Amino acid sequence: MAGGNFEALGDFLDDYLELPVTGKDGVERVYRIEDPSAEDGLKVERVTSMAARLAMGGAAVDTTALDDEEELDLYRMCLGETHDRLKAEVGWSRFKHVALTTMFWITADRETAEAYWASGATPGKAPNRAARRQRTPASSASGAASTTRKRASTSGTRAAAPRKTARKA
Repeated sequence: MAGGNFEALGDFLDDYLELPVTGKDGVERVYRIEDPSAEDGLKVERVTSMAARLAMGGAAVDTTALDDEEELDLYRMCLGETHDRLKAEVGWSRFKHVALTTMFWITADRETAEAYWASGATPGKAPNRAARRQRTPASSASGAASTTRKRASTSGTRAAAPRKTARKA
């Protein structure tokens, strides 16, 4: 039994991401980012795991691993052949969002990348207006009067609560 119960890798792995991005010229283009080489994928994993340890205040990081120029250019490794074209055609926040989405795809999975993509998050920036509006409760945003009456003050007076009776077993 040559294959056993395993499907061919190409049947379920994602070999690329296609991300729609509006450029500086206002035109939306779909950028296809190919799966990185095994060597670049390993470097991306190493750099991001070291960054995660630094962010979490964990063990000391071996900074000599970051001296290699390829490792310093994490976005170039993530974006591969799309890097230069994307950098020329889009602004910084969109470029960074595409690169980080791709990094999540490389280091985690498509679902994690999709969740990051949909968040519209750019590290260090406030959420966009649409996201802030969604978090605002409808009642305070509408300015309409509430039909729920406020509880009366109980200062100085107290209504006796009914006593709980013990149940007999």
